[in-house]
Amino acid sequence: MSVDPHQIIKLHISTERSTRLREKNNEYVFKVDKRANKFTIKKAVENAFKVKVDSVRTLIVAGKVRRMGRNEGKTGTWKKAIVRLKKDETISVFDNV
Repeated sequence: MSVDPHQIIKLHISTERSTRLREKNNEYVFKVDKRANKFTIKKAVENAFKVKVDSVRTLIVAGKVRRMGRNEGKTGTWKKAIVRLKKDETISVFDNV
């Protein structure tokens, strides 16, 4: 898998929980490509935001069943990465979100 950050990091997840993680533990939450492993996610974040990554935790988020009237469908399964940066490192783009 290539280390192009735009192919690996899909989007930044901004929720109350992710904001709390960012403030307390200096951790950022991203939606990433399902085929990416921890090493490629680490390299992608370091290249995209010019920061040093301390650790990466990943998890697979299962799709949910959704209804639209009588019709029923399922959302897709996706991968979430929680990236902890080294001390005194921040991603300034997401600090005001």
